Amino acid sequence: MKKVFSFLGETLKIVLAALIIVIPIRYFIFQPFFVKGQSMEPNFETGDYLIIDEISYRFREPQRGEVVVFKYPQNPSQRYIKRIIGLPGETVDIADGKLTVYKDGVALELDEAGYLTPEELAGMPGKTHIVLDEDEYFVMGDNRPVSYDSRRWGPLPKENIIGRVLVRAWPFAVFAETSDK
Repeated sequence: MKKVFSFLGETLKIVLAALIIVIPIRYFIFQPFFVKGQSMEPNFETGDYLIIDEISYRFREPQRGEVVVFKYPQNPSQRYIKRIIGLPGETVDIADGKLTVYKDGVALELDEAGYLTPEELAGMPGKTHIVLDEDEYFVMGDNRPVSYDSRRWGPLPKENIIGRVLVRAWPFAVFAETSDK
C-alpha cells in the first residue's frame, strides 16, 4: 500500500511540474492557431496549424512583411491572420491596382516578391487612403482579391496584435520544407 501512495505522489509531482512549465508557455509565450479561410493563400491555407510567438513584440515593434495573428477590431472574440503592410505614422494608398506606402511624404519601395507572385502583385482591388496613427498598422491578406482586411475595416490597433507567426507545424511536409531552408 505504501508503494502505491509513493507512486501516486511521484506521479502527482510530475504532473504538477509539467503544468507549471506548460501553462505559462502556452498562455504567455506561444499559442497555437488554425488557419481558416482563403485570405492568406497560397502561403497559408485552411487547416494549417501555426505556432504564434506572443513574446517578441514585448521587446520590439512589429515589422513590415511579418504575418501576425490578432483580435479582429470589430469583434475581439474573432482571431484573424494577415501580413503587416503599413507601420505607425505611415500613409497607405491603393489606387488603380497599385499599393503605395508613404513615410514622411516619401514613397517607400515595397518588396513583396518574397511572398506574392507577379500575378498577385499586378492588380489590387479597391481604393484606399489611410493615414496611420502612432499605434496603428495596416494589414492585408496575401490573397488580395478575397481578403477581408484593413482596406475594408481600417487600421489595426497595436493592442489587438496577439503575436507573429513563428512556424507552421502542420501539415508536417510543409514544416519540414521550411525548416530545411
